[in-house]
Amino acid sequence: MNEDFHLVPLPAEADTDLLEALGPTEERPPESQYCVFRSGRERFCLPVLDVEEVLEWPLLTKLPLGPAYLVGIFNLRGAIVPLVDIAITEGRRPGLLPKHVVVASLRSESHHDDIRIGIAADEVIGTYSVNTEDLLEQAPENVPHCVGMLRHDDRLALVIDLRRLLEVFPGPSI
Repeated sequence: MNEDFHLVPLPAEADTDLLEALGPTEERPPESQYCVFRSGRERFCLPVLDVEEVLEWPLLTKLPLGPAYLVGIFNLRGAIVPLVDIAITEGRRPGLLPKHVVVASLRSESHHDDIRIGIAADEVIGTYSVNTEDLLEQAPENVPHCVGMLRHDDRLALVIDLRRLLEVFPGPSI
């Protein structure tokens, strides 16, 4: 170690002098991060803590006699994940597949029974840090899997509740 380097403790009043020099601290509202994506004509978002990853369109296995919203299932590193299209009610054009999959995970108390679900996305817009005032607690009544709206870039995105999503679009039990 260098002989010229010595740690010298500061007197207790130095802490208060340093805090005064920094100036008053502002109270900032807490921030949250959301992953915003487009599915059909609507923008949706999920808290980033619910998003496991975003993938390019995977190789799918179709399920015979499955519901219309269930696009299929795919293998994600050994785990079978159902893929749902939440924009199915808009009448997506035949032959025009989404480009991305947002893999979300609903965590259980005992992390052994986490539920993964893939959500078809035409475009992944990005992640946004937002304040609580950017979140609106109202959601359209005809979108039961959403619990509110997020204001970002002068646009609105519907906030998805994964528990409600799984009630509206139940995936297969695998």
